[in-house]
Amino acid sequence: RAWLAWRERKLMERNRELERKVEDATSTIRSERDRNQELLLNILPADVAEELKASGTSKAREIPQATVLFTDFCNFTRFSEHLDPQSLVNEINALYSTFDEIIGRYGIEKIKTIGDSYMCAGGLVPGPGNSAADTVSAALAILDHVNMVKQQRMEQGQEFLDIRIGCHTGPVVAGIVGVKKFAYDIWGDTVNTASRMESSGEPGRVNISGATYEQVRQLFKCTHRGKIEAKNKGQVDMYFVEPAASSDDAMA
Repeated sequence: RAWLAWRERKLMERNRELERKVEDATSTIRSERDRNQELLLNILPADVAEELKASGTSKAREIPQATVLFTDFCNFTRFSEHLDPQSLVNEINALYSTFDEIIGRYGIEKIKTIGDSYMCAGGLVPGPGNSAADTVSAALAILDHVNMVKQQRMEQGQEFLDIRIGCHTGPVVAGIVGVKKFAYDIWGDTVNTASRMESSGEPGRVNISGATYEQVRQLFKCTHRGKIEAKNKGQVDMYFVEPAASSDDAMA
């Protein structure tokens, strides 16, 4: 009888140990799944990520109206000459990390960075960030932050970055390209025109097209620049959005 009791106790101990191992394994799997989900959402919109997980692919989508935003540091070469490589990366990472936080606040989707250029777009997914006003608000907030960093560096006698920002509103096609290190991207004339709004702008200004202006003119004070020659686009109506409208209250 004592032997049976001992054997039963040992079996119970073994069962508890097996249960603990199963629980640990389950917790590890759940943690890995959550981490993979988080990584996926870092590079894809939520609905695209869900479609990719469910079917292993994602169909390209035609989006009738999106507002594309480009930024570019217009004195980047001079700025980079005064920093060692790691310091340069740290500076750009700090700025882009804040840009990420700002567009997240307004529901804008980050598309990619191209060297010292940053690209994002509103209106790609349902919910916040659908309006051109959200994207323009994000552009003004980005400008405010860069100007703040610029002022701090000037006060310390350091080189600083200036930024140009451009926005344009129109149809785009969005989808995933590649099978390794795949990327979510957008295409179309709207993207090209938004890029021209940035390159045709001025340092420290948010330059928008007439199409974007029509969407936001009731919410922001804008200055008409007239028809400006844009590379491969001809004469395009352009407007500067005045920084005085950069606060969150501007959209109230």
